[in-house]
Amino acid sequence: MSSEKITMPKLGESVTEGTISKWLVSVGDTVSKYEPLAEVMTDKVNAEIPSSFSGSVKQLIAGEGDTLQVGEVICIIDVEGEQAMTEEVPVAKKSEPTTSEEKPAAGKARYSPAVLRLSQEAGIDLSQIKGSGLGGRITRKDVLAAINGEQAIQQPVAVAEKIEVQTEQQPPVQQTAPAVAVEVQTATGDIEIPVTGVRKAIAANMKKSKQDIPHAWTMIEVDATKLVQYRNAVKDSFKQAEGYNLTYFAFFVKAVAQTLKEFPEVNSTWAGDKIIRKKDVNISIAVATEDALFVPVIKNADEKSIKGIAREITELASKARKGTLQLHEMEGGTFTVNNTGSFGSVQSMGIINHPQAAILQVESIVKRPVIKDGMIAISDMVNLCMSLDHRVLDGLVCGRFMQRLKERLENTTKDTTPIY
Repeated sequence: MSSEKITMPKLGESVTEGTISKWLVSVGDTVSKYEPLAEVMTDKVNAEIPSSFSGSVKQLIAGEGDTLQVGEVICIIDVEGEQAMTEEVPVAKKSEPTTSEEKPAAGKARYSPAVLRLSQEAGIDLSQIKGSGLGGRITRKDVLAAINGEQAIQQPVAVAEKIEVQTEQQPPVQQTAPAVAVEVQTATGDIEIPVTGVRKAIAANMKKSKQDIPHAWTMIEVDATKLVQYRNAVKDSFKQAEGYNLTYFAFFVKAVAQTLKEFPEVNSTWAGDKIIRKKDVNISIAVATEDALFVPVIKNADEKSIKGIAREITELASKARKGTLQLHEMEGGTFTVNNTGSFGSVQSMGIINHPQAAILQVESIVKRPVIKDGMIAISDMVNLCMSLDHRVLDGLVCGRFMQRLKERLENTTKDTTPIY
């Protein structure tokens, strides 16, 4: 019998770590190959980690709530018929306090960049925190416990002096107000709602987008009268023939995809020392549930008919609300279109879906008086609001993109835009 290691897999583009949100097995359980072992949460997706072997669970290396880097061991499985491993992976037991001998050597504390950033924002000295992760690794949970006062932090006099000694380019951490620990007064009748793992991941991703991406914003008005007339004329027969709704959103997604092919600069991403212009047009669509926001992707949307896009919107939204979305269905997005109009919104400013360069908010279609040929007329109007990464895009190209999109939508008819 041999012991095989199960490691934290790479769960998406740019994902470097994952948090064990729930173990689905216990020590001693017999598992089959591909059977799920644990639920893992990242800033992009919630997923299950399958077993790579058939055998019995020998050790659970990480605890629920622990954050581990991609490639780190999360558990060990005993497998029949293989040569036993000679090295055993130590387990950081949460029930036993870490002694001074168990702490990492000075200067060798282990923690991820995300943990370091969190500690700096809160003014926490990581050298004073006892890590509960593998080999004394300091996790997000440890830092949050320290911020909330749930873990005692030794504060020798030298620490204050150390904090004040900073490079000239960076202000002392002491002078920065903690961004995480916020003390809020509560009154009788107030309800405290714990922040779930999913909500924490969403918050972290939104914060990263706003901090890393210099957002700019633009809006354009579109006369959707022809689009409304066209869709209303065919929606009933389409529903009867296909079994699902023909929504306005499918028309907008198709128009955006076609326009991105004409303006590939918008279908790009910032990569530090270069800008990567994406070949495929993969449209991310935002789907909200009661407590989370998912962003599944319509791959190669420019090559699909409006019928095909409408079907994918229906299927992906249904999976998101049922919690059955697969990882591959949320990967590879190059541009996001958000149907904020479904909530009655007429103007909004979206946060860009990192690492994309832009997001388009499709607002509610409303009847408004407009001037046509010198006369007042009632038209179906819709606002399109675009947030853009100003490192990648400038006003000129985005203005031309929006004007072309407006032209395409205002001329959406049976003759110009076939559904099949």
